[in-house]
Amino acid sequence: MQKVYTKIESIVGNVVTVKAEGIKNGDLALVGNSYANVIKLDKDIVSLQVFAGAQGVSTNDPVRFLGRPMQVSFSSHLLGRIFDGAGVPRDNGPALTENMIDIGGPSFNPAKRIVPKKMIRTGIPMIDLFNTLVESQKLPIFSVSGEPYNQLLSRIAMQAEVDVIVLGGMGLKYDDYLAFRDTLEKGGAMSHTVMFIHTAADPTVESTLVPDMSLAVAEQFALEGKKVLVLLTDMTSYCDAQKELAITMEQVPSNRGYPGDLYSTLASRYEKAVAIEGAGSITILGVTTMPGDDVTHPVPDNTGYITEGQFYLKNGHIEPFGSLSRLKQNVNGTTRDDHRALMDGMIKLYAQYKESLEKKSMGFTMSAWDDKLLKYGEMFESKLMDLSVNIPLEAALDLGWEILADCFEPNETGLKTNLIKERWPKKLAE
Repeated sequence: MQKVYTKIESIVGNVVTVKAEGIKNGDLALVGNSYANVIKLDKDIVSLQVFAGAQGVSTNDPVRFLGRPMQVSFSSHLLGRIFDGAGVPRDNGPALTENMIDIGGPSFNPAKRIVPKKMIRTGIPMIDLFNTLVESQKLPIFSVSGEPYNQLLSRIAMQAEVDVIVLGGMGLKYDDYLAFRDTLEKGGAMSHTVMFIHTAADPTVESTLVPDMSLAVAEQFALEGKKVLVLLTDMTSYCDAQKELAITMEQVPSNRGYPGDLYSTLASRYEKAVAIEGAGSITILGVTTMPGDDVTHPVPDNTGYITEGQFYLKNGHIEPFGSLSRLKQNVNGTTRDDHRALMDGMIKLYAQYKESLEKKSMGFTMSAWDDKLLKYGEMFESKLMDLSVNIPLEAALDLGWEILADCFEPNETGLKTNLIKERWPKKLAE
């Protein structure tokens, strides 16, 4: 039953307080004509965050409690649609009101989870070959401002071999939102994509709803047997919105002003990644920007403890060093017999290339081996690390062998003799 109160006790920023009884934390309400949700209970004093902002709200506006948490519609009609952080259509399409589901529910029952063991192909060699994305994995993309992380997400959305893409944007520039929309529409991926987009011009509180809406929808698709990939950008913007909310609520701040429950807040979202026995899966890739390229910043620092590795995006590349998919060993032993050996061998040689590059920059005399390493490093970066490269895993493995053969003798690679005999390019060997 809906409860209506006609006196607002106070208005501070976008938070209003009212005296009410029988209200639960997280319940949805209407303050005037604007939606709000309960964020704090202190006996009979209820604090609500107004989604559209409290500007224009007066103390005698009615507050109507709806007796339920925030909900989002779920159906196959979601695919191809774009919504804002409150679930309102951005694409001028009709509002969806059937089959409403609660957002922000608990993580999936651990007893029903199964071990991740399937690869998600992306067509990006630095992922498929060197840090394979595994179904039901949760991985952040650590980056600094100015790196092409949104373009990377767009490519993954277009090329990943999954059934459904759920894209959640928080604090996006409007140009970035349009770029996502146009890229996915032109690339033909919009037909199996649903987007929840909060732009920098939208009310801050809507940013805090985007991950929950995205993951609630993803879970329903997964229960229907779909392989779902959730792309979130930018989780630092999401945490900044949580920080702003905590300051408004006068909570005691923790590290750099972020709320003390930041770890739990992030973990409860990332832990929605799951492979469900007898059904589908949810895989999460979330961009986390690092202010000042500082990995000890509270957001990337807490994220690193929760997730199963990370991708580092620097200088327009996914860096081989620091990037780690901890579950890749679950799948790259069954892709092709040379996958693991070639991956390890090429990274070792690339590490030596970095040392030779440093020697060259300091003016040391370069040996013939250094010259080979410099040639190898340049080819590795242009043919495999460049994010514009778009080839299947098998082609990337063959290209890796060609690069090795073009730069080294077989005995210089450190790879096993039997593998070299089987895979070394024959034309070059002759």
